[in-house]
Amino acid sequence: MLPHSQPHPPFAEVYDLAVIGGGINGAGIAADAAGRGLSVFLCEKDDLGEHTSSASSKLIHGGLRYLEHYEFRLVREALAEREVLLAKAPHIIKPMRFILPHRPHLRPAWMIRAGLFLYDHLGKREKLAGSKGLRFDSQSPLKSSIKRGFEYSDCWADDARLVVLNAMDAHEHGAHVHTQTRCISARRTRGVWHIHLERKDGTLFAIRARALVNAAGPWVASVLSEELKQQSPYGIRLIKGSHIIVERQFEGDQAYILQNEDRRIVFAIPYLGAFTMIGTTDEEYHGDANHVSISPSETQYLLDVVNNHFKRQLSPEDILHSFSGVRPLCDDESDDPSVVTRDYTLSISGNPGEAPLLSVFGGKLTTYRRLAESALELLAPFFPKAGPEWTAEHPLPGAENITDANELGEQLQREHEWLPIAVAQRWAHSYGSRSYSLLSNTQNIRDLGQHFGAGLYKREVDYLCEHEWAITAPDILWRRSKLQLFMSPQEQAQLSAYLEAKLAVAAESALIS
Repeated sequence: MLPHSQPHPPFAEVYDLAVIGGGINGAGIAADAAGRGLSVFLCEKDDLGEHTSSASSKLIHGGLRYLEHYEFRLVREALAEREVLLAKAPHIIKPMRFILPHRPHLRPAWMIRAGLFLYDHLGKREKLAGSKGLRFDSQSPLKSSIKRGFEYSDCWADDARLVVLNAMDAHEHGAHVHTQTRCISARRTRGVWHIHLERKDGTLFAIRARALVNAAGPWVASVLSEELKQQSPYGIRLIKGSHIIVERQFEGDQAYILQNEDRRIVFAIPYLGAFTMIGTTDEEYHGDANHVSISPSETQYLLDVVNNHFKRQLSPEDILHSFSGVRPLCDDESDDPSVVTRDYTLSISGNPGEAPLLSVFGGKLTTYRRLAESALELLAPFFPKAGPEWTAEHPLPGAENITDANELGEQLQREHEWLPIAVAQRWAHSYGSRSYSLLSNTQNIRDLGQHFGAGLYKREVDYLCEHEWAITAPDILWRRSKLQLFMSPQEQAQLSAYLEAKLAVAAESALIS
């Protein structure tokens, strides 16, 4: 049975907790709650992490520039979470050094040194190296006018897989996860929520829950007003962030954090070994959050920032791909979208005797686990038998008994000499110890089944459908494996045809049963 077609739980007529939204916050809350012994239902109208959570800069970071806005609590919490998440998911999260070229007319050196000192000491730091000053020579990819800079540590993360792993964690603790399923209405009746849902195929069903979490991200306010008929306690601003991907711009594993004339910063980050990811922008967004794309002005903005720093100049023709997402941030009435707080706000409502409603406003990838703990703390009075905090030292799926994904990839290849090293390494960095389930009962490359291209085999595709809620080619190529940039249109079409046939067979089997 596919994970997304799970039946309702036989052990409970009413769920303890229903979560609307399968982004990082919804998945994190579902995992935390399920691990405390609560019965949990999670619905996502599209794919897990399809929107904001897979359109980030893919960083687990304290947010160096947030120090300028005096958001010390957020930075301290985020800095501490870097090492917690490194330990929880070393296969999809890795340390990365960031180089900050110094541009004295934007920020004086003393200010940057002071900021980096705080960055080194505000949060717990055991695994990550501290900051230092740099001098650039003629071998630097930066323009010759940039003579000095600074270097510090943060982390890179596969954002979409972080969402999926939390959903898997929730599922493995008993939660029911339903993708392609949207909440169409929810009402409080006799102390519980009655929640009506619709699948993508148009079928309807209903559940009941003792508490409801609205973690719909960009749709948090619209879910409140339209589906729940509630007034939002906070104003929401949608801030669009866009990225471009180009061929690899520089050697090495380091990233660059570039200061612009408007005092914003843009990252240039190594991506998938062959590319450089550049972003992000910050602009107010008033369109449909389901369909977000980069604007010509954003494209030019990112190109201008990079071209002002690097010797190698880029043009629009160099862009291989772009992606955009909208961040739902609490409206603090700032005139500048780039300084709207990235902190999160949780709102809980319900009169005595009523089932509680908890809504999530804002937040960032780095602090999702702490946000989930805060959410469960607010819900604790309604669930006195729930267990204590537990996620800080619990490995996410695939992180069991591993500390180094590179070593795991080498071990997989040694134990299965026929397995291409590129596939072994990609699996190790995507699935961690779960890679062994992909290799069960295999003796040679033919046992992996049809090859769709770029090292993607039928065995992996079937695994993603059966264990990670993948349904479409973009689910697999953009959010699960990141292979889209390496596959031809013909190969992608071949994968789509296979998945459509697979889905048709599953639908026919469901009708027969």
